[in-house]
Amino acid sequence: MKDVEKRLKRKNKILFTRESVCLQDLLRSIEKQNHRTLVLWAFTCTKKPLTILKENYPQELQFQTTYDLCVAWSQGKIKMAKAKRSILDVHALAKTMKNPVDIALCHALGQGLATIHVETHAIGLALYELSAIVLANKDYELLVNERIEEYKLCLLNCAKQEKQNEYTWAPFLLEDRVNKEWLLHQKQIGK
Repeated sequence: MKDVEKRLKRKNKILFTRESVCLQDLLRSIEKQNHRTLVLWAFTCTKKPLTILKENYPQELQFQTTYDLCVAWSQGKIKMAKAKRSILDVHALAKTMKNPVDIALCHALGQGLATIHVETHAIGLALYELSAIVLANKDYELLVNERIEEYKLCLLNCAKQEKQNEYTWAPFLLEDRVNKEWLLHQKQIGK
């Protein structure tokens, strides 16, 4: 977690990157999943930031509205434009906040839900939520490692769940395509 300490000292807002050593196993696992599995994972994992934001801002309906719109988008009930606008509104809300933990959680929610658009957004959920954990806790290392393990376990469970075909998917999510996170990694390693 030395890279996190360096980013903290530099007062960076995002304390983790795709290059963070602690996230490499998670990234490799994300690369292996189909888009539907990653969407289920994002819906499951964004529930923690969503719950915290709703508790901290009980009058703000945007968080739940965005989550609900994204679920509807993934099911083909609405078009991308409406959900995308709502995701952007969550990111805009972060700009109105003072608490850096809540700001990071807003971005975690937005990035996680944007996974419906493209797989490369999935890791954004972790980058921001883990940053929030660090900012909220003096002794954060164990909490960060536990959350990463939760992400990985959730990913395995979502892969099993997706195979059971109990979810109604929008046609664009039914298409088999190459995982964009995997493509990005191949580009980075020069293949």
